[in-house]
Order: sequence, then structure tokens, then C-alpha cells
Amino acid sequence: MHHSKLMIQQYYELFNEKQYTQMLELLDDHVTHEVNQGKSEVGKDLFKKFMSIMEVHYDEHLKDICIMISDDGRRGSAEFICEGTYLKTTPGLPEARGQTYQIPVGCFFEFKGMKISRITNYYNLNHWIDAIK
Repeated sequence: MHHSKLMIQQYYELFNEKQYTQMLELLDDHVTHEVNQGKSEVGKDLFKKFMSIMEVHYDEHLKDICIMISDDGRRGSAEFICEGTYLKTTPGLPEARGQTYQIPVGCFFEFKGMKISRITNYYNLNHWIDAIK
């Protein structure tokens, strides 16, 4: 199995275990995080801040993860179902009342050496809003 696939597997295992500090160890210091419907952020510190905010607002678990890797191992992607609970209202989004949701998500990765150098997440925000109504 290619090391890139193993890194993505480990990344999502750590996510599901809420081991965010260990997740950071998989990332390049200058990782680019392209947030769904948001701006790109560069660097581990901004990724750590993003994850700490997400942890306050959402309790999520990922399932049915399918990982794909390019032949050269420089890029990868994952498709999965995100099951979650909306814990605290996120500014600009509907009010949180403990709603649960399931949405499909796609994520794209690039690798630099033995580290993840880019993470790009995509999901349909309107589907998420419909799921929490």
C-alpha cells in the first residue's frame, strides 16, 4: 500500500478519535487548507485554530471512507459520509439545537515528502442546511 494512502487513513482515524494534535503531525508546516465555501489558509497554526473552532460547534464522525491515490502518490482523494451533531451556532448559519446530520463529503490531498501539504474539503452546504432544519 502506498504511503500516501496510509497517511490519509491515519488522518481520518485520528479525526474520528478526536486526536487532533496527532493529526497535526501528519501535516507539512506550510499546509494549505482550502475550507469548503471559505478561504484558503496556510500553516499548521491556522489549521489547529480551525479544528478547535470546529470541535466547539460540531461533533462529527466519518464513515464509509473511500481513498484514492494518484499513480505517482503525489495526490489523493477521499469520499465519505460525515455524521454529525450541530452543537453550537456558527455565525452566519442556522441556529444550533443539537440537530444531527449525514452528508457526503469529498476531500483532496497533496503530499510533500512524507507530509500532507494540501487539504481541500467539498460538501454541499445547502444539503447540510436542509439536513439540520
